[in-house]
Amino acid sequence: MKNVILILGAIVSTIIPGLAQKNITAASDANAPLHALQPDYPTPYVVPNEAQIKATVDKVYTYLEKATPANLIHKASGEGWNPYQIYSDQLVFAKGDFRPVSYEFGVTYHGMLALEKVSGDAKYKEFVFKRLKFILETLPKAYQYTQQNPTKSHVLSGLINPKALDDIGAMSMAFLKAKRAGFDGDDSLITQKALNFILKEEHRLPDKTLARMRPLPNTIWLDDLYMAIPALLQLGKDSVNVNCFNEAVFQFESYQKRMFNPSLGLFMHGYLEGSEEHPEFHWARANGWALLTNAELLEYLPANHPARPALLSQLKKHLKGLMAHQDGTGFWHQLIDRNDSYLETSATAIYTYVLAKGINQGWLDPRTYGPAAILGWQATASKVNAQGQVDGTCVGTGLGWDPAFYFNRPISPFAAHGYGPVLLAGSAMWEMIKNHPFEVKDSAIHLR
Repeated sequence: MKNVILILGAIVSTIIPGLAQKNITAASDANAPLHALQPDYPTPYVVPNEAQIKATVDKVYTYLEKATPANLIHKASGEGWNPYQIYSDQLVFAKGDFRPVSYEFGVTYHGMLALEKVSGDAKYKEFVFKRLKFILETLPKAYQYTQQNPTKSHVLSGLINPKALDDIGAMSMAFLKAKRAGFDGDDSLITQKALNFILKEEHRLPDKTLARMRPLPNTIWLDDLYMAIPALLQLGKDSVNVNCFNEAVFQFESYQKRMFNPSLGLFMHGYLEGSEEHPEFHWARANGWALLTNAELLEYLPANHPARPALLSQLKKHLKGLMAHQDGTGFWHQLIDRNDSYLETSATAIYTYVLAKGINQGWLDPRTYGPAAILGWQATASKVNAQGQVDGTCVGTGLGWDPAFYFNRPISPFAAHGYGPVLLAGSAMWEMIKNHPFEVKDSAIHLR
C-alpha cells in the first residue's frame, strides 16, 4: 500500500507541477541556516528601483508612440487627410495597432498623465496632448458630417453620438484630466455630450441605476462603474457640480449593494434585474474597474463629502478579498477565485496601481499593503516584452453566466486594455518607491 501511495504521489507531481514541492534542499540545520536558503521564486522577489520602473514604462511608451496614430487617411487611397478637406465615413485612422478614441485609451491617457506628474518627463504628457489635439481638430468636420448624415457611422461617431457608456465616459475623463495638466483645447462638445449621456440618455432601472439592455434586458455590468463615474467626478470638479458627485456616489453604492459579496470581498461581474439567482463569476478586470473607480472617488470627492468613510472602508474590504487570492507569482487569475483559470495581466496591473496609489494617498498602511503591490508590479513588469507590448491581457469581454466563457477568452498583446493599467501601475509604484523605502529583510519584503 505504501508503494502505491508513493507512485500516486509521483504521478500527481508530474501531472500537476504546481502541487509539487519546489527548491528541495539536501542541507540540514546541522550544516546550513535553512531559514536563509534562497527560495525558487517564479517572479523576481526584489524591491524595484525608480530606474527599473522607468525602463519598463518607457518601453511601453515607445511602442505606443509608434503604434497609436494621430491622423486620418482616406480608406481607398491611403492618402492623408487634414481638417481643411471634406470629412466622410470613408476616413479611417492611419495604420497602427490601436484606436486613439476608445475607452481603453482613455485609461492610457490617464496613465501617461500620471507618469508625467511623478517623473517630470514631458514626453508622456505630449503623447496625450498630440492625440487629443488631433481629435479636437477633426471634431467640427465630423460633427457637421453627423448632422448631415445621422445614420452613417464613422471613426468619431462614439464621441458625437454615443450609444454606450464605453463610447464617451473614459475619453471625456481623459480630456478633463488633460485640461488640468495644461491642455488648452476646447473639449466642451465632448464633455457636455458625456454629461448629457450619462445623466439623461443611458438606460436605467426604475431606481435610476445605470444598466444595459444586453445581453438581456436590464443587465448591470460591473464595468460600467468605471465607464461612468470617473467622468462624473471630473465633470463635477470642473464645474463644482455637486449633482455629479452625488450621482457618482449613488451609482457606486447601488452597484455595491447588488454585486459585492462581503463574505468573499469580491464583486460579481453581472447582475440581472428581476432574477432570483445571480451566478457569481468574479472576473478579474471587472473587479479592477470597480477598484479603480473606488480610488477615483476617494481622490476626487470633496474632502467633506459624507460618503468618504464608507468608500474607504469598501476599498479596504475589496483589497482584503483580492489579496487573499493573489497568486504566488504575483498575478491574479482571470476568475479571481478559480486558480485553474489563467493568470491575467491587466487586472494585476490595476490592483497593483490601487495598492500603491492607496499608500501614496495615505489611505493604506505601507507595511501591510506595500509587499503585495511590489509583488504585483514585478509580475506586471514581467509581461512587458522587448517590443514594449503588454502580454497576457484578456481581450474585450462581454458578460456570461458560465465559467467556460471566462476561462476561454483569448489573450493578446493587441488588447488595448492592458496598456493604461500598466502605465498607471508604473506611475504609482514609482511614487511609492520614491517615498517609502522597502527592503528584503529576513528573506521577505518589508518596509525599511
